[in-house]
Amino acid sequence: MLPELSPAQEKLLISLADPEAPADWNNDVSAGDLLALLANAEFHGVLPIVLRKLRERGDAKLPQDVGLRQKLAELRDQMTMATGQSMLLQYHGDRIMKALAAKGVPARIVKGPVFARRLYHQPADRPFTDIDILVDPAGIEEANRTIAECGFRLGSGEAESHQLQEFKWLEKENSRLLIELHGNLVHDTGMRRRLSLGFPELQAIDGGETDTPAALLTIAIVHAAGGHKFHRLQLCVDVLQGVRALRSPEDEARLLEAARMTGIELELATVLNVTGRLFDAPRAIKLANRIEPDLSIRLAKWLITGNMLLRVNSREKLRSRLSRDAFRWVQRLARARPYPA
Repeated sequence: MLPELSPAQEKLLISLADPEAPADWNNDVSAGDLLALLANAEFHGVLPIVLRKLRERGDAKLPQDVGLRQKLAELRDQMTMATGQSMLLQYHGDRIMKALAAKGVPARIVKGPVFARRLYHQPADRPFTDIDILVDPAGIEEANRTIAECGFRLGSGEAESHQLQEFKWLEKENSRLLIELHGNLVHDTGMRRRLSLGFPELQAIDGGETDTPAALLTIAIVHAAGGHKFHRLQLCVDVLQGVRALRSPEDEARLLEAARMTGIELELATVLNVTGRLFDAPRAIKLANRIEPDLSIRLAKWLITGNMLLRVNSREKLRSRLSRDAFRWVQRLARARPYPA
């Protein structure tokens, strides 16, 4: 269980987790406060951003505490290793993509390295622990054979992988290197009757371009609400950066059209609402409110709150888990909205 944070400490964590917020806070933050913040930041996947901001502030302005200094040194070494891991994963991802292209298998890398490069001014703020490759469902078998030929072994059950359209491949010589092959970024079969985000949908959203802001934010929303049920703050940071990447009303219109086409209007309204309220981002809330709310959206917004997300692994984790599980059932039971083909 994580060290419990006071409301003021939670507010500071959110500020430190925002890649574009200034590295500024009062001098009355103690070593114990910072150690608790670091533990929560590590759990929530925002540690690289927090460490960068502490470095920008300067160690001389931090509490002169031996335990804090030791912990910072340990975490900085850990982040150096994570950066190396990301670089190695990127190498293998590029190698597999070249092999897929040589066989004529349409594919694209999504999430991790693409988010780091396209959504974050400092890519090191967004390390990743795997490479996600999305292919057209018709190309899954050939893609699986290609990944195996590149020196990876299947680490997930074959029957379950086909059902989820998610195959987990581990490098034979280093099982910490994980490649995930997806036929659809929505893995829950109960939800897939209403929403879908696969290779064809992303191609349609991009409209002949690659990794447009609307496509990236759509992926971030599905990742937060469709895959992991808001289990850590990093998911909302990706969404926050995705909102900031929308440069024009045309980008916003493309995002909303993408939500209608893929069936993720419920998810978009919920994710943008909680992200906007957590990070005081009015534009995200305004975009969320452009989806006409029905009962399922109202219920989802009531269930998914900033406190629920921040306290995933606190003394209130049972309440958080119940809220997130209830949200999943709202997703499964929600009716699909009509979309003209």
